[in-house]
Amino acid sequence: MSLPTSVSPAASALPLVPRCDLFCTVVDNFGDIGVCWRLARQLVREHGWSVRLWVDDLASFRHLRPDIDPSLARQRCDGVDVRRWDANFGPITDDNAPGDIVIEAFACQIPDACIQAMHARKKAGNAPVWINLEYLSAEDWVEGCHLQKSIHPQLGLVKTFFFPGFTARTGGLVRERELFSRRDAFLASPELRDAWWQRTLGLPAAPKDALVVSLFAYENAALPALLAQWAASDTPIVCLVPQGRIAPLVGAWFGREALAPRECTTQGALTVYGLPFVPQSEFDALLWAGDLNFVRGEDSFVRAQWAAKPLVWHIYPQDDNAHHVKLDAFLDRYLHDLPAEAPDAMPLGRDAREALRTFSHLWNGYASTPPDWPALATALPELNRHARAWAHTQGARPDLARQLASFTENQVK
Repeated sequence: MSLPTSVSPAASALPLVPRCDLFCTVVDNFGDIGVCWRLARQLVREHGWSVRLWVDDLASFRHLRPDIDPSLARQRCDGVDVRRWDANFGPITDDNAPGDIVIEAFACQIPDACIQAMHARKKAGNAPVWINLEYLSAEDWVEGCHLQKSIHPQLGLVKTFFFPGFTARTGGLVRERELFSRRDAFLASPELRDAWWQRTLGLPAAPKDALVVSLFAYENAALPALLAQWAASDTPIVCLVPQGRIAPLVGAWFGREALAPRECTTQGALTVYGLPFVPQSEFDALLWAGDLNFVRGEDSFVRAQWAAKPLVWHIYPQDDNAHHVKLDAFLDRYLHDLPAEAPDAMPLGRDAREALRTFSHLWNGYASTPPDWPALATALPELNRHARAWAHTQGARPDLARQLASFTENQVK
């Protein structure tokens, strides 16, 4: 196998196939493992790495990748060596010894036996590169913390904090090399879109003359008021609801015990379809298929930005409303005027800017006031143009996998 395309032989002392251990604990059902799975696959496919992905909850992982077998301690999928991360990690052997790069995702605690084995490699003169991959944030302080180092107080191992982000001084966002070309081909082809509707919902074609909304969220007290506004809309609205935490609440609003996959129900201008749980490989098409995407967590939040469609983010709730600070930081950055060289980069009007900000606040529980759907609906054409320009601007920056590969290739000796 050739060296990763981003590095010349003289630029790095990495082995021919860099060996990476990526540890992931599943906290938010799908956000954590969603990011880790995309990153692991991309490091293998685009950078030639050998990746072991250690996951403590393979049952949740299976929702994203249905061929994962939670009963297996190890299995291979898309070139990634997937390992079940049990509470008893066991003694270090040739089969689980840490590789050249060790990534602990989202501040998970890697096994002490692994840390001791990393120390043994350090004493032998070839310490692994230890990365703490942090959660995504648009807050200003992230730039100052990206690539900062922490030294283990007893073992002297160096850990580097790697922060994804939206600026040139952060680690970028997960984005596969061919993502934009796949998105653009889908959007340009009515046949591809209709085939997706047929495959996913059994419908012969995408709805005509209706606003299509995908609704992926946590439980939300603002939901009944929003559904009522959609039912009273002058424009027909088709809402796609993946199976998950909000689907039972949508069903309850219609007087049903549940909203089953492929089940359809209508009230007023609103037609709702229950979606089967969409594997990760199909999730991008769900975001491309609609006009507005409600998303949650981190993985779907980033993919919605790459979809270049208007989005409403339901951020993961935290104690003392700490998540409100993170949401406002993103909104400030997202709603800021974009560089003139970005396609469609015209200044956002005050009404569109405030419509999305206010709606996002109320959707995320800043107050008990119902979200103002008519104001957001009026702003959608302008927000759609802005979303395309935002995706173009962010897409011009190096992606997360590329930056990780570049950094570690310069660290491994």
